[in-house]
Amino acid sequence: MTSPWTRKSWGRTAVWNSSGTPCPCSSNKEGRLLRFSNRISHMDTSALRNVLALTARPDIISFAGGLPAPEAFPVEDLRRAADKVLSARGPAALQYSASLGLSSLREKLARRHRAQGISCTADDILMVSGSQQGLDLAGKVFLEPGDAVLCENPTYLAALTAFRSYECQPLPVETDDEGMVLEDLERKLAAHPEAKLMYIIPTFQNPTGKTWSLERRKGVLALAERYGLPILEDNPYGDLRYEGEPVPTLKSMDTAGIVTYMGSFSKVLSPGLRLGWLIAAPALLEKYASAKECADLQTSTLSQMVADTYLEDNDLDANIRRISALYKKRRDLMLSCLERDLPAGASCTHPQGGLFLWVTLPEGIDTTALMPVMAARKVAYIPGVSFFAGQDEKRCLRLNYSNASEDQIVLGASIMCRVFRDALEKG
Repeated sequence: MTSPWTRKSWGRTAVWNSSGTPCPCSSNKEGRLLRFSNRISHMDTSALRNVLALTARPDIISFAGGLPAPEAFPVEDLRRAADKVLSARGPAALQYSASLGLSSLREKLARRHRAQGISCTADDILMVSGSQQGLDLAGKVFLEPGDAVLCENPTYLAALTAFRSYECQPLPVETDDEGMVLEDLERKLAAHPEAKLMYIIPTFQNPTGKTWSLERRKGVLALAERYGLPILEDNPYGDLRYEGEPVPTLKSMDTAGIVTYMGSFSKVLSPGLRLGWLIAAPALLEKYASAKECADLQTSTLSQMVADTYLEDNDLDANIRRISALYKKRRDLMLSCLERDLPAGASCTHPQGGLFLWVTLPEGIDTTALMPVMAARKVAYIPGVSFFAGQDEKRCLRLNYSNASEDQIVLGASIMCRVFRDALEKG
C-alpha cells in the first residue's frame, strides 16, 4: 500500500493517496492529523451549497433553488400565531416536548390526510425537522454500507446526497411521462433482491415536475409488495396543483404497511419553520422515532406550536389556493418564454403543479460547462447532471419558477435561451 502524501489546499493541509484520491483525513492548525469517518467523504453537498449561495445573491436571477416566493409567506398570520403562543403558553413553547411531536398538531395533520385518503391517526405521525431529516432518518433506519436504494432517474439531488452519506448505492430506475417504468423496475428488483429501500416523488416530481399516473403507482406498489421492499414516498409539493385532478398517493393504497409518507410545511406555509412529518405503520414509526431521538430528541416545540395555532385560527387551504394562483401565473409565463426562445430541438415539461420544470436541450450542449457563462450574465439554474444517479446527462437542466418575479422570469429566460442558442451556433 502506498503512503499518503500531503499538499496544501484552500489554506489547509489535505491528505491524498499517491493516485490523487483524497483520504478521509486532514491536518488541523497544529498540524495534527484528523481522521474522519469514511461516511463524511460521501457527504458532498457542494452542489447544493453553491445553489443556496447563488440564490442569496441579490444581483442573480435565480431559477436554481426550490425556494417559495417570499411574498407567499403569511407573515402577519404567523406573527399573530407566534404572539398568541408566547403570550399564552410561553414557558411550554420554550421547553422540551414529546419526541413524536405536538399531539394537537399531529391530530390536525391526521384529519387532513384522512380527508385525502390516507388512513391514519395522530399516533401514526412523527414530526421531523423538515423533509431532509426524514430522508436522513430513513437512512439510519434502513441502510448499511453497500446497500442499494432504488430511485427515479433523475431524482431529488439532496436525497441522493443523504443516501450516499450512508455509503449506499443509489440504483436508478428508468422513468417516462407516467413514472417509473415497471419493466425496468422489475429487472432491477430481480437483479438486486438485497435492495433495502425505494425512494420516490410521484407528484410534481423534483426535478422534472412530472406526475405519475394512477396505473403506474399501482404497479410500483404491487412490485414493492411482492419483493418486500419499503417505499419512502416524498410529497412536499402535492398540494400545489394548478390544473388536472389529484392522483391518490401510494400511501393511501398501502395495505401492507410498506410505505412511509413524508409531508412538509415548507412549500405551503414556510420553510423557515423547519417542520415536516412522517406517516408510517406503528412498528416502523417506532424505529424512526428512536433514530430521531438519537439525532435531536425532538422537533422545535416553538415551531410546532406556532404551526398548530396557525392551523387553528386560519384556513391553510385558502393560503394554498393563493400560493397556487401565484405560481401558476409564473409557470405559465416561464413556459411561454421558453417556447418562444429555446433553440430548435429543445423540449420542456409542462408540470401540473409544484415548483419545477425540466428542460432537455439539443445534443452538443453541456449545461454544466455553460454555468460560468450564465453566472457572468447573472442567471442561475441547476445542471441536470446533479440529479442523475446512473448516467452522465449533460444537456438537461432544472428550472424553478416560484421564486423569481415576472420581470425576472422574462429577462432571465431571454438571457438563458440566448446563451443556449449561441452555444449551439458555435458548435
